[in-house]
Amino acid sequence: MIEMLSLDLSNFCSKGCAFCYNSSNSIGQTSWEPEEVIRFLKDCIANGVKAVSLGGGEPFEYKGIFQVMEAIYPLCYLSVTSNGLPLENEEIWHKLINTKPDKIHLTIHNPDDEPEVKRVLYRLDCLKEIGIKPGINLLVAADKISASKLIYRMSLRHVSPEQIILVPQRYTKTPTPIQLSEITGGRPFQSPSCLLKCKALENFVSVSWDKRVNFCSFAEGKEPLESLDYKGLMEAMAKIEFKSCI
Repeated sequence: MIEMLSLDLSNFCSKGCAFCYNSSNSIGQTSWEPEEVIRFLKDCIANGVKAVSLGGGEPFEYKGIFQVMEAIYPLCYLSVTSNGLPLENEEIWHKLINTKPDKIHLTIHNPDDEPEVKRVLYRLDCLKEIGIKPGINLLVAADKISASKLIYRMSLRHVSPEQIILVPQRYTKTPTPIQLSEITGGRPFQSPSCLLKCKALENFVSVSWDKRVNFCSFAEGKEPLESLDYKGLMEAMAKIEFKSCI
């Protein structure tokens, strides 16, 4: 039974970080029309999905993001992961005030980039003011443990520990679990479940911008959706030969 579903709306992102797992960039694409996203998610929710996370690319640069949020928010727990840059746009911010998800996770990609950190922490407080639960995805590289430790402490002034996810950078400069624990001073922390062991989760599925699925956003060997509904999702998942991304 799939209870949690992550859907990447596109691989377009004007920020275009070189280390992005989705290879998102400023000329990225999508194969999802907003109406397709809504129909697909509604059918999945009707068949037991309880929580949906929208990502990208940058979801707030997807043309139908507010249309999707308005349709899906009443039906399940809805979260969005964003770099936060589009939220600096006044028009987008006012649309967000009127069409809210349950939660928005803002990502700090570079803990040693002071302007980025200040921007994200300020925007977290703004999200709280308009009634959206904020969170932080702190991307951690093995050569930036000290900087990440400092930003983690700063973040605790704005959110609680359970609202911070330490995300190990993949493919290069991947930190160890011990290095992540150094960031929090040995206290419990949130991190992807694959931190200790790579395995397929029984209740989670990732759907990519090109309508392919796997048990993990990072994993290779994604299978295409035969049809844009829950049945097509389950048929695709049955064909997956799960492999580690590293």
